[in-house]
Amino acid sequence: MFDFLKSAAPAYQNLTPAQFAQGLRQPGAVLLDVRRPDEFAGGHLPNALNLEVTAPDFTQRAAALDKDAPVYVYCRSGARSATAAGQLSKAGFANVHNMLGGVLDWSEPLVR
Repeated sequence: MFDFLKSAAPAYQNLTPAQFAQGLRQPGAVLLDVRRPDEFAGGHLPNALNLEVTAPDFTQRAAALDKDAPVYVYCRSGARSATAAGQLSKAGFANVHNMLGGVLDWSEPLVR
């Protein structure tokens, strides 16, 4: 196979909201909301950490997390979380999952 084609594939896994919810049940799973703090304050998934992907210190703050823990990332629609998932994977996180559709497609109640 062509090695240059392998590097183009994301090093994280895209999950439907149902698959994402199931994965969150794993012991030690880390849930990251990568939206702005004002969006997070308006409602987020239970037990989520807010780590804004567009903040200048995103990479530095993410580096403090356990790189071996399963990490589940979401945003409003799935675009910013895909960016964050790619950055986490490049930073050495081994088990990164992105929620497709973001909170727009999440069927459970959000918390404040």
